[in-house]
Amino acid sequence: MTKLEEARIEINEIDKQMAQLFIKRMDTVKKVIEYKLENNLPIFDEKRELEVIELNVLNLNNLQLQDYYKEFVISMMNISKKYQKDFIEN
Repeated sequence: MTKLEEARIEINEIDKQMAQLFIKRMDTVKKVIEYKLENNLPIFDEKRELEVIELNVLNLNNLQLQDYYKEFVISMMNISKKYQKDFIEN
């Protein structure tokens, strides 16, 4: 097996783990939107989003990857907002 094949197998395993974490995260997002609906809170909370981004980036000790991880977190939060919006509309 080549190093490339080994790396691809490792990436596939990581992607499986990330898929399970994604499901867990979205299940938790559903709890957030249910709470927001019950308490008439807006979907978008800019202050909270900035806090989440900052805290998550601090979890990353690899300075070379911080900007990429910040982009990843922002994308994840945008997906969460879309999911919340779709949940409300349905």
